[in-house]
Amino acid sequence: MSSSTLISPNKIVDSSSKIPSVGRLYSIDVFRAITMLLMVFVNDLWSLEGYPEWLGHASADEDRLGMSDIVFPAFLLIVGLSIPYAIRNRLKKGDSKPQLAIHIMLRSLALLVMGIFHVNLESYSTSAPLSKPLWQILITIAFFLIWMDYPRTWTRVKRYLPQSIGVLMLLALAFLYEGGSLDSPTGMQTHWYGILGLIGWSYLICSMFFLLTNGKVGAQALAFLFFMAFNALEKLGYLDVLSPIRQYIWIVGNGSMPAFTMAGIVVSIYYHKWFSAGKPSQFWIMLSASAVVMLGYGLVTRPIWGIHKLGASPSWVALCIGISILAFGLLIWLVDIKEKKDWFRWIRPAGTSTLTCYLIPYIHYAIYTMIGISLPIFLRSGIFGIFKCLVYAFLVVLLTGVLEKYRIRLKI
Repeated sequence: MSSSTLISPNKIVDSSSKIPSVGRLYSIDVFRAITMLLMVFVNDLWSLEGYPEWLGHASADEDRLGMSDIVFPAFLLIVGLSIPYAIRNRLKKGDSKPQLAIHIMLRSLALLVMGIFHVNLESYSTSAPLSKPLWQILITIAFFLIWMDYPRTWTRVKRYLPQSIGVLMLLALAFLYEGGSLDSPTGMQTHWYGILGLIGWSYLICSMFFLLTNGKVGAQALAFLFFMAFNALEKLGYLDVLSPIRQYIWIVGNGSMPAFTMAGIVVSIYYHKWFSAGKPSQFWIMLSASAVVMLGYGLVTRPIWGIHKLGASPSWVALCIGISILAFGLLIWLVDIKEKKDWFRWIRPAGTSTLTCYLIPYIHYAIYTMIGISLPIFLRSGIFGIFKCLVYAFLVVLLTGVLEKYRIRLKI
């Protein structure tokens, strides 16, 4: 896996017919880059004194969809778009299914580990041996040491030494961690696994299912419907009978997270199926119809459970899927068919070194807190504040590109 959450598709376009080949889609990289750019942008909104409601997350008691509520679901759908290409490519290279299953589990474990460390930052105690900013910087450095994209020319010893140091660092930092309050300190806990952990669980569930069912489109479609149904039934209270086992075994996000990823898998499979058969119109019909169904389902059922990211309401899930697949369809047309891709080079690192791009702010914010610098209020509010967040997102992507040139990027 590249620094993005999955292997990044490369550009393969048939310039004579202006129809993208069925090999890999360049538009997936573009979609991933745009989504990561937006993720860095919305994650920086916390630094502002105030911003328009439509930009941020809707609170638990609000029935609405903010722009920030769409970004993470879009990323999970992109994970699904890449899964069929990644698995097919590894099978073509000679990997057996058991080898691929181990590979999938190791990738997922890496994301879960990083996610758990990140989520424990939320309850970090001021009485801990290390300050929160320092602990945050050190875990990020450890992530890079363990999962760096080391040159293939390096010997195992040369590669394993920094990886071993990274593992020892994480173990030591987990030991030194203290959360909770002064009266009731706690050690590290799983909590909700964090953003990276949710990606890890969704990737694990959907990749393993794809592998076990040989990527049959009917099975993937049924899995998607199952996750959507599970999400709806949980919201309606029909799964309360399963409460005794919920703390031991459950579907992440009440089915919503793998639903996003499985939706991406289904779209990806149908793209390959109909473009390889020379019937691109079938794909566009399917994509349009799916978007209409998802948007319609989300809006029609809104009075039942409302639109809530917190709580993962079925309306939120359906609307985000509909919006995401429409955006992906637009990018296929724009990037792969019309070949309007020159603008992409400015944000390309966000699509090829995605995990690196995501982690950079963790170091910056920690240093910012330790130094104690505060920007002028006009850069932390109003239109100038929003512009500051946008510039910050582009600077993070730019730095990611610089690091990528020196092979300082994560690969899992």
